[in-house]
Amino acid sequence: MLRTTRSAALAVALLALWTAACTDVPGPAAPAAPLPETLPSAIPSPMDVVAREVPAFGGFFLDANGTPTAYLTDASQRARLERALAPVLREHGLDVAQLQIRVGAFRHEELQRWFTDATPEVLNLPGVVFIDNDEANNRILIGVEHPGAAGLARAAAARLGVPHAAVEVVQTEPFVPAATLRERHRPVRGGLQIHFSSFLCTLGFNAVRSGQNSFITNSHCTATQGGVENTQYFQPTSSVDPTPIGVEVADPTYFTGSPCPSGRRCRYSDSSRARYNSGISFDLGGIARTASRGRFSGSLEVVGFFNITAERANPIAGSTVNKVGRTTGWTYGTVTNTCVNVSVSGTNITQLCQSLVNAGVGGGDSGSPVFEWNGGSNVTLVGILWGGSTSGTQFVFSPMSGIERELGSLTTF
Repeated sequence: MLRTTRSAALAVALLALWTAACTDVPGPAAPAAPLPETLPSAIPSPMDVVAREVPAFGGFFLDANGTPTAYLTDASQRARLERALAPVLREHGLDVAQLQIRVGAFRHEELQRWFTDATPEVLNLPGVVFIDNDEANNRILIGVEHPGAAGLARAAAARLGVPHAAVEVVQTEPFVPAATLRERHRPVRGGLQIHFSSFLCTLGFNAVRSGQNSFITNSHCTATQGGVENTQYFQPTSSVDPTPIGVEVADPTYFTGSPCPSGRRCRYSDSSRARYNSGISFDLGGIARTASRGRFSGSLEVVGFFNITAERANPIAGSTVNKVGRTTGWTYGTVTNTCVNVSVSGTNITQLCQSLVNAGVGGGDSGSPVFEWNGGSNVTLVGILWGGSTSGTQFVFSPMSGIERELGSLTTF
C-alpha cells in the first residue's frame, strides 16, 4: 500500500511524502475479522478452462517480443490447444497462426494444484513475499526477502509434494502499501490526487453501481482498511477545496479461512467504492493524461485525458500496462506475474490473485488506474495499483476480476 500523510504545507517534498508512506501506515482494521457467512468461491480462470480441454497445456504468456507463447508437455495436442486458446487470442487482437509452442515439463493443472496446496504454509514462512503459478516459466515461483527464507520455502514445498524441479525461488523486495496530478480538477477523473483523513492517495477510476455515481480507490485509502466507516474524500485536499467530493459506501471486510492462509486476513482486491456527492462533476471513463511517460517516472503535467473504452478482467503475463498516479505520474512496464498471492509487508493481510509489474511507483500512487494503451486516447482498464517494492521499481495491482468480484458489476465507461 502506498499512501502518504498530508503535510501542513501543501508544497511538501516528494521525499518526505515517500518517508511518510513507509512509516505512517495504520495497522489492520481488527485483530481478527469475522468469517463471512459465505466465503468467496473460486472462479475458474480462462487458463483453467483451457487446461481442462487440453490436458498437456502448461501455461500461456507473451514473450519479450509480444509473441503469444504456450507450453505443452505433449506436442501432439497443438491442434486442440489452438482451438481452446482461440477465444483468448482474439480478445487480445492475436491470431492462432502467431502461437509458438515450448516444451513444458509440467501441466497447468498440476502446477495449479501445487500452487493451491502450498500457498497457506509457504506464505506463513518468515521472509516469504509471494507465491505464483508462473505461466511464463512453467514453474511454481516463490519470492523471498533474503536467502535464509529460500531454504525454508523449498523445504515446505517439498513436504507438500511439490517436486524440487517444479520450484523456482527468487530474491525480491517486500511489497509495502503505496498511498501520495495534484491540482484541483473538475470534472474529476482517474489518476488525480485525493485526500482523506490525514493521507493522500490516487483516484482509480469513475464507475456507476446500482445507479450511484461513484469512484474506485484502494481499501487502504479509507479511514479503516476493510469495512465501511463513511470516509470522506476531497480533491486535491480539504485545504484547497473544503467541499467533499464523495463518501465511502462499499469496502468488504477481510475474511479468514480457506483459501486464506491460517492467521491471515484476505481479499481478492484492495478496493473500495465512494459515492460522489451531489453537484460534483466527473467524467465517466476519463483518466488524466500527462505530458509523457517513463518506465520509472513520468510527467505530472496534465495535458488531456484518456478514455476507457474497454475492460479486461485479467492481464496476460508478458503484456505491457500503464498507470497514472499522483506521485510518479504516468509509468509503464511488463506484467511479470499474474494471479500471485501477496502478503502485505508489516500486516497480517494477504491479497489473493494479484498482478506484478516492472514499473515505477511511489508513495501516494495507491489507487492509480492500471490500463493497456496502444496509442491514441482510448485505453483498456485492467485494475488499480495498491503497492510497490521499497525501491520503487515494481508495483502490484488488483485486476478488474477481483475488484468486480468484491464490489459488484461496475459501469466504467
